[in-house]
Amino acid sequence: MNVPDRFPGYLAATAMGVYLLLIVGATTAVTDAAAACTAWPACGNGSALPTSTLGWVAFGHRIAAVAVGLLVVATTVLAWRRGESRRVRYALLAAMLLYPAQAGLGAFVATAGASPRISAVHLAVGIAIFAAELAALGWWLEAETGSPDDTPEGEPSMDEDLPPATSTGTVPDAFVPRLQATVAAYWRMMKPRLMWLLCLVAAAAMALAGGPGFTVETVGTTLLAGCLSIGASGTFNHVLERDVDRRMNRTSDRPLAVDLVPVRNAVAFGLLLTAISVGLFWSINVLAAVLGATAIAFYSIIYTLVLKPNTVQNTVLGGAAGALPALIGWAAVTGDVGVGGLLLATLIFLWTPAHFYNLALAYQDDYERGGFPMMPVVRGETTTRRHILWYLGATLVAAAVLAAVSDALGVLYVVVGVGLGAVFLWAVVQLHYERTESAAFRAFHASNAYLGLLLLAVVFDSVLL
Repeated sequence: MNVPDRFPGYLAATAMGVYLLLIVGATTAVTDAAAACTAWPACGNGSALPTSTLGWVAFGHRIAAVAVGLLVVATTVLAWRRGESRRVRYALLAAMLLYPAQAGLGAFVATAGASPRISAVHLAVGIAIFAAELAALGWWLEAETGSPDDTPEGEPSMDEDLPPATSTGTVPDAFVPRLQATVAAYWRMMKPRLMWLLCLVAAAAMALAGGPGFTVETVGTTLLAGCLSIGASGTFNHVLERDVDRRMNRTSDRPLAVDLVPVRNAVAFGLLLTAISVGLFWSINVLAAVLGATAIAFYSIIYTLVLKPNTVQNTVLGGAAGALPALIGWAAVTGDVGVGGLLLATLIFLWTPAHFYNLALAYQDDYERGGFPMMPVVRGETTTRRHILWYLGATLVAAAVLAAVSDALGVLYVVVGVGLGAVFLWAVVQLHYERTESAAFRAFHASNAYLGLLLLAVVFDSVLL
């Protein structure tokens, strides 16, 4: 659908314009280019045009800063003329007042060089401006599209008023079809749809860490062990949630829910996958093995048995399970857990709610039927959409900080981060307006595309460029 009011489009464009400057300034591309244009506002004596490609990169960044600054001013003025709410107007005003200070810091960095302290302040002010613009967008959307009456009362508890799940799962009687179904069932229990993204997280961490430990053998062993650990975690999840799975439409045809695979066999299969996975990690180093075993235990026990059925923050805290592959990948290559690995893990941790809350919105009735206290079930759709936007903003900030810390990330990372970040953001804006299952799925797929392509950019920038 088309968003009926242009104002959120202006807000989103301004926020992503600020983010473009933020993430470009955080990469080494601009840092290196600044040395080719050490005057201000232009090069040479301050008024001459650049004479090199790097000089034009630095000068182009300054031109973009002027354009974005004008957009910041225009959006602020528009908000005041429209008589928007006080918090929207003052958030935009704060961004506008901080912008000249940020430009001054940029000029100082260009002419005098950047110390670690000045660079950190420059990054922090940029983050503050971006946060103010995004806050204004979030508050405006909530006031325009939110409903104070959609907050449910009480915690979910296997709601008997909802219609029962409709299972499409059947168990064949003939030997060959049953054998084929059983083989497919074991594969399904391993949750293969999670493997590509989580393995990509580990691959990005290994590429980012680099060094002598980044070998074909280490990468191959780590990814194989990672796939098996995901398979073990998924299998244990199927075992432990088999009774609840029968109540939910999206899970009622799972292998253990339809008794296609005996519980004893599934447990044995999960233990076998665990042993092989941890053994492969152990062949790399002890830390990788410990982290691999922790990932299996966290998802299978802490998330499945403790967090998911008991707290509305299950998705947030459960994000640690998805973040652990970043630490595993870094540890496999270096033998320790470095700053880059921690920042990549933080990015994944923050992305998880922005990603999964869309699915929770789409399957809200199903989760209520299963008794899971997911955010839309407990806090309502308005609050959930707000959290999606906040966590998306936090994810984008984490991506910019990762670029500032890592020397390997450059142009491709910026293009993907800004381009797909804007697509993700606009999908979330549309979700606020449409409030439908299809809109939730579009935002869900946009989040997958954002992270998947961003991780590929990390690999390409770190290894090939």
